[in-house]
Amino acid sequence: MSATVPAPPSATVSPRPRPRLHSQPRPRTRGRGARGALRTLQVLLGVFFAVASGAPKLIAHPTAVESFDELGWGAPGMYTIGALEVLGGIALLLPLLSSVAATAFIGLMTGAFVVSVTALGGENAATPPVLILPLAWIAWARRGETAELVARLRRRGRRGAPAEIRP
Repeated sequence: MSATVPAPPSATVSPRPRPRLHSQPRPRTRGRGARGALRTLQVLLGVFFAVASGAPKLIAHPTAVESFDELGWGAPGMYTIGALEVLGGIALLLPLLSSVAATAFIGLMTGAFVVSVTALGGENAATPPVLILPLAWIAWARRGETAELVARLRRRGRRGAPAEIRP
C-alpha cells in the first residue's frame, strides 16, 4: 500500500500577485446609489447636449444662426459644433465611449467659455463651467471604460495589421 505524502508548505509555489497596471480598469467599488446617480447624470447631459444644444444648431434655429454669424463662423461652424454636440451626447450614453465623450465635452466647454467671455461679452458664460464639473466626474468615474476601449482598439489593430508589421 503506497501512501502519498503531501508536500510541505514551503514547497508549494503560490503565485505572486501581479502588479496592477494603470491601464487596467479598477474594480467597481461604488455603491448602487452612486452608480445610479452617475448613470442618471450621463443620460441628462447626453439628452441636453444632443437635443437642447446640438439639434438647434443642426436645424439652423434663428438664435443659433445669429450667434454664429456674430462670431463670424457662419453656417459651417454652427453645423460642425452642432454635429459634435449631438454625436457626443449619444456617446455619453454608450458605456464604452462615455469617458472619452465627457473628456471631449470638457474641451468643448472650455472653448465655449473662452468664446463667450471674449467674443460674446460674457453672455451665458456661467453655463460651460457649471457643465465641466459633472463632465469631469463622468470622465473620472468611467476611466476604466477608456482603458477597455484602448485595449480593444489595440487588439483590433494587431489583427488587421499585415504580418510583417505585427509585433
